[in-house]
Parts: sequence; C-alpha cells; structure tokens
Amino acid sequence: MKVYNYKVILEPDETGGYVVICPSIPGCYSQGETVQEALDNIKEAIELCLEEIIAEGEHIPDPSHSLIGTVMVTV
Repeated sequence: MKVYNYKVILEPDETGGYVVICPSIPGCYSQGETVQEALDNIKEAIELCLEEIIAEGEHIPDPSHSLIGTVMVTV
C-alpha cells in the first residue's frame, strides 16, 4: 500500500461548520461542524474517491500537482 498526502482547503460555511475540498481530485469535497470533523470527513471522501478511481482503472491523481498559494490584491 502506498501513502498519499493530499492537500485540502477548509472554508467556514455561511450556515456554520466548515466545507473542505481536495483540489487534486475533482468533485471530492465534504463538510463538518468542526475543523477536525471536516478533516476526518474529507479523509473518508478521498479514500472513497480513490477506491472508485482504482475500480474504473484510472490513474490515482498525484497530490504533488496541486499547489496552494496566495495572491495579494488592492481594492
């Protein structure tokens, strides 16, 4: 078994809790009431997405291809 280290992005949800996405895997997202719950849920979502990808005979997305940066803007 190989270990993958996927980056995730957490954002507060307008209605409470957090929304979390995994940019390396299109359509892979989850949510949780706390940061820890959101992280636990996205881990499960990533595992399920990868199981489906493998079952369909596709390549597992390389987590190193997602870069996360910041951009400063002036308004």
